[in-house]
Amino acid sequence: MIREVGESVSRVVLSGIGRASSRVQERKPLPTDLLESDDAYLAVFDAPGVRAGDVDVRFESDTLTVRIDRFRDLHDDYEMRFPGRGLSLTGSVALPESADVEADAADATLTQNGTLEVLIPKRNPDEEADAAEETTDDGMVVDDDAEGTDDEGHGAADEAGETVDTEGGATGEEGETTDEEDGTKGGEDETND
Repeated sequence: MIREVGESVSRVVLSGIGRASSRVQERKPLPTDLLESDDAYLAVFDAPGVRAGDVDVRFESDTLTVRIDRFRDLHDDYEMRFPGRGLSLTGSVALPESADVEADAADATLTQNGTLEVLIPKRNPDEEADAAEETTDDGMVVDDDAEGTDDEGHGAADEAGETVDTEGGATGEEGETTDEEDGTKGGEDETND
């Protein structure tokens, strides 16, 4: 009798520990690397089993944040006992304070080996000065970026906290691009590894 009570208590305790552990596993941080070249930053996030529609990429206050909401395939005749693979994955990486980047030109790519690569080009100070001030035929100087908007009237992503524009959507598996607004698939993406 005492033995049965001991086994029952052990089962209950271990079951509770398993449930608590599985809740922690449901939300995992995303492992991230930040690389820098002369002309860009490259943030690489581990994102196995992710589709383009599962990814949300944002750039705010010099911090790149990626949130992935993925789903598990159901297996008939099986009950989930321990959900160890995270469903909501979030990762962020802060760029150096001195980083001067073009957040609106960022490009996010899902590679075939299960990584999400976000390329954020650095601003070229010479090109920015040339683009910001143009001289018209009558000698007037025009400041193209006087109000902090791009050609389409959108505020800069790093100041407004908008989703980073991936120019045509995030790249899906096998190099297809997905338009995030209507879910249609486009052509091949040469940046895919």
